[in-house]
Amino acid sequence: MLNKSQEVIEEVKKVIVGKDEIVKKVFMAILAKGHILLEDIPGVGKTTLALAFSQVMGLDFNRIQFTPDVVASDIVGFTIYDKEKEKFVYKPGAVMCNLLLGDEINRTSSRTQAALLEVMEEGTVTVDGVTYDVPNPFIVIATQNPIGSYGTQVLPQSQLDRFMLKLSIGYPDFESQVEILRERQSEQPLDNVKQVITKEELLKMQEEVNNIYVSDPILEYITYLTEATRNHPLILQGISPRGALTVSRIAKANAFVSGRDYVVPEDIIDVFIDTCSHRIILEHKSKIANNTAKDILKEILEKIETPDIQKKARA
Repeated sequence: MLNKSQEVIEEVKKVIVGKDEIVKKVFMAILAKGHILLEDIPGVGKTTLALAFSQVMGLDFNRIQFTPDVVASDIVGFTIYDKEKEKFVYKPGAVMCNLLLGDEINRTSSRTQAALLEVMEEGTVTVDGVTYDVPNPFIVIATQNPIGSYGTQVLPQSQLDRFMLKLSIGYPDFESQVEILRERQSEQPLDNVKQVITKEELLKMQEEVNNIYVSDPILEYITYLTEATRNHPLILQGISPRGALTVSRIAKANAFVSGRDYVVPEDIIDVFIDTCSHRIILEHKSKIANNTAKDILKEILEKIETPDIQKKARA
């Protein structure tokens, strides 16, 4: 499946120009059955990224624009009485798809945010006492405006923890901006994106990722890193056990995309900051000193010795 995974990445890169690492990491999160939070200003390609992945993988796609008046039933659905059938009928909400783009999740109420994040965790919705499974695969790509934007509702830490990755696309560099302008003079690149895999193939790839081998030295390395966040003088709240498990899961996806059936230390290093920066809470003195979560996690990576393992697959 390696060639297929590379084909997916290359196809999306045709639309998302100059952001190869972002494309790769979003796909890795999808392979690891995780959800992605994109924190960015408007207009840098967040919606285009989600649409491209849905087209390339043949996924059913829904988009919901979060505003203060969006309610939980818009997310999970509702029941309504059908006169012809003489019974209550379930009307699906936005989550009944394979890939949901939740635009500006921090512009809606905490109740509505919680409704979406509950589905992300459980994979089901319960309406009027009846439980419905969401389609499989199910991925959420949520976007939010930078902290401090007018009219936003900051996601609580417990809800941020539901996202496997928190990424920022950012502005394109000069050459990429010129290429974007050139390509969009006469056509929309999304119109030329072709489907590379089916949803059934994606499910198989996710299963293969789940079976990637992780040796004890790698598990110990993840534990050393997460324990360092719990004991760091500038961190008030470190990485939880769930966060450590998330690092392991996406490291497996990194190994898979790299063509290996086992995890090496570099797989952890590549994903650690983006997987953990939104999971820690900094002490007030770290903010005064202008230390960011990413700065501190980078420092931890530099201090913790990487395990010396044989880079070969399990016999």
